[in-house]
Amino acid sequence: MRKALRWLLALMVLIGTLSTAGAATAATPEAVDIKDRLLAVPGMSLVEEKPYPGYRFFVLNYTQPVDHRHPAKGTFQQRITVLHKDVSRPTVFYTGGYNVSTTPGRREPTQIVDGNQVSMEYRFFTPSRPSPADWSKLDIWQAASDQHRIFTALKKIYGKKWISTGGSKGGMTATYYERFYPRDMDGVVAYVAPNDVVNDEDSAYDRFFASVGTKECRDRLNAVQREALVRRAPLEKKYEAYAAENGYTFTTIGSLDRAYEAVVLDYVWGFWQYSLLSDCASIPADAATATDDEIWNSVDAISGFSAYADQGLATYTPYYYQAGTQLGAPTIHFPHIEKKYVRYGYQPPRNFVPRDIPMTFQPTAMRDVDSWVRHNARHMLFVYGQNDPWGAERFRPGKGAKDSYVFTAPGLNHGANVAGLVADQKALATARILDWAGVPAPTASQARPLAKFDARLDVRDIEREPTLRP
Repeated sequence: MRKALRWLLALMVLIGTLSTAGAATAATPEAVDIKDRLLAVPGMSLVEEKPYPGYRFFVLNYTQPVDHRHPAKGTFQQRITVLHKDVSRPTVFYTGGYNVSTTPGRREPTQIVDGNQVSMEYRFFTPSRPSPADWSKLDIWQAASDQHRIFTALKKIYGKKWISTGGSKGGMTATYYERFYPRDMDGVVAYVAPNDVVNDEDSAYDRFFASVGTKECRDRLNAVQREALVRRAPLEKKYEAYAAENGYTFTTIGSLDRAYEAVVLDYVWGFWQYSLLSDCASIPADAATATDDEIWNSVDAISGFSAYADQGLATYTPYYYQAGTQLGAPTIHFPHIEKKYVRYGYQPPRNFVPRDIPMTFQPTAMRDVDSWVRHNARHMLFVYGQNDPWGAERFRPGKGAKDSYVFTAPGLNHGANVAGLVADQKALATARILDWAGVPAPTASQARPLAKFDARLDVRDIEREPTLRP
């Protein structure tokens, strides 16, 4: 009898042990550390984790096919970041269309919905560049497919609603992603996104520059730009010395003279892209009597004399390649400058890409996206700045679109955002973003960002790229 009892007791202990082990094995996903869950994604590897109060911030590499149509033909490592708050919160998918920042930052929609944020480095921006680089695989569909694979992998972890966003080229990127994968995102917030439907028709920009701001400000800017070309000889000598001092070369664009004119012709555009009307006070009031140094300093502060040197162009080769193959690039006229002073005009993107990289323009790419937005946009918000040149050619959802909007922030530039809209549009935009994210406000008029403003985390500066780049 005692033996039977001992045997029964041993059996019960064994069963209990197995049950406990089984329960541990079947631990809920929430019990697993978020880093372990991210690194369990096939192809995901950790670069580093950086602490930030209230969040976990990860810099990661994700293995992507060079060609999504033929995934067996090679891979590359694409850099992404994850600002993790909680898997129970919505997620914002952000890209600026260029390199990704490896410093914790929260975009406006992320603050509005108080969510997680996944940020992607655009393919071919180093270090997210295949080696060797097959530049024919740099197009808007391949990049959208990068986002689709990242979303598909991370949706298993972040199962709530997703919203894509981006500013400028990033706003374009969010729009192209929606066009090719319209079932992925629950909403799109595209800031200051240019839409160059017909590359050779750029009269909208000329009309913009004829009326932007005030006549006094336009006259000041135009006079400085013209004077910089009138004084080309002495200022190019200054440019030669500047280039020699900094080791700048001009192989890609062809000559220092071409680079000089490109910088000067960016001047007026660059001012309105990054400055406000109130900044006109910093522009020389009388260009004709200004010193060479005053003209040089004003142009350098706005356009940057390093922009068209080989060293300045190298980082942005992927952008110029895309501008010359699919995105298009603006060309404007300069009625305030006599023709004898303008030797090259706005140069095409081909001039800013090394000649060993072949380029062929595809005129149907932007027409396709524009048509799709007009007829099929769903849950899309486009925000532009009144004084931003890039908004002269913009996206315009048509009759076929649903729950989609285009708003313009008065007086703002390339840094326009929801916070800068007039009160009723700001409330509506905030309410729609919250609703798309699955966390609606009680009423549109009560819609407010759910997360408190954090001066370190919430990026409010303009996404500045050396002109002429969106």
